[in-house]
Amino acid sequence: MILENGLTLAYIGDAIYELKIREYLLTVHYTKVNDLHKHAINYTSAISQSKALDYIMPNLTDEEIEIYKRGRNTGGTHKPKNASLNEYRKATGFEALIGYLYLNKNEERLAYIIDSSIDFINSNNG
Repeated sequence: MILENGLTLAYIGDAIYELKIREYLLTVHYTKVNDLHKHAINYTSAISQSKALDYIMPNLTDEEIEIYKRGRNTGGTHKPKNASLNEYRKATGFEALIGYLYLNKNEERLAYIIDSSIDFINSNNG
């Protein structure tokens, strides 16, 4: 399944990434809702996703870069209050890539991208 709309890919990618982060946090024994939320933000903020994208970019295929750019280049000028417009757009591209991999059932690659992102974020928050 290939969708052309980068924002649609980012929409589903956001949900999938959030779910995978929540699952990960449970595996590292965060069980209180307040703790889960506090720690989830470290992974799901536009700033963290933007930095994770920079980290994984050299390992992306040409096709994945194209999907990332499709997500990054779509949409208006809306941005979260705690991120720059550039960070927000990169995060949207990251989410589009996650959505694309999920919808195309590329589970191995999806796991690699998410696991690499988690590892990077962990190594930069410690």
